[in-house]
Amino acid sequence: MALLELYHYWVFVVLLMIGFYAVIAKLNLIKKLIGLSLFQAAVFLLYITMNKVEGGTAPIFTDGAVDQLYSNPLPQVLILTAIVVGISTLALGLGIVVRIKEEYDTIEEHEIQEIDRQ
Repeated sequence: MALLELYHYWVFVVLLMIGFYAVIAKLNLIKKLIGLSLFQAAVFLLYITMNKVEGGTAPIFTDGAVDQLYSNPLPQVLILTAIVVGISTLALGLGIVVRIKEEYDTIEEHEIQEIDRQ
């Protein structure tokens, strides 16, 4: 296999590292949430691209189908559930950031920590 044939793994690694960097290095809480969403999207892409079966069809059984190659639908179902959970997590995080902004009048992590120390 050529290295370029596995481009979806490279996309996964790049998105994962950008999201991880944003979660770890950024001080703005909104940027951290965006990084977390990128991280989740990278994992979703990895699961979906790993499931691709060359020549596979949907697992619909008929009388004439013998020795048919089927794709497993379970990873797509799990990713759909994970997308819903990810959106809910992001919405909850944004709601918490709004409350933090109202309470501390900032969304910068180091400023919030300074206020808490006083």
